[in-house]
Amino acid sequence: MPKYLWQVSYSSDGVKGVVKEGGTGRRAEAKNLVEALGGTMEAFYYAFGDADVIIIADLPDEEAATAVALAVNGDSRISLKTTVLLTPEAVDAAAKRSVEYRPPGD
Repeated sequence: MPKYLWQVSYSSDGVKGVVKEGGTGRRAEAKNLVEALGGTMEAFYYAFGDADVIIIADLPDEEAATAVALAVNGDSRISLKTTVLLTPEAVDAAAKRSVEYRPPGD
């Protein structure tokens, strides 16, 4: 199953919602969302910096990941950035593939 990293940022209204509902409430909602799409949530952490929350989840496919992004980013209280995570083995396999490529200007 593909693995995804989500970086979540809250607006000031989103932060008010977290304060009202609690951090564990938002974690439970994220877990429910992932599991409803046939996935599993590996990690959920609050963070300092550009992202307020970091989530790592396995989802069945890109359509499920896209559904999450559309649903979450459709609300102005939250912004979600999705990164596809690759295993070292997947990178090894990709490195063995032959690719025809011409750099610009060559």
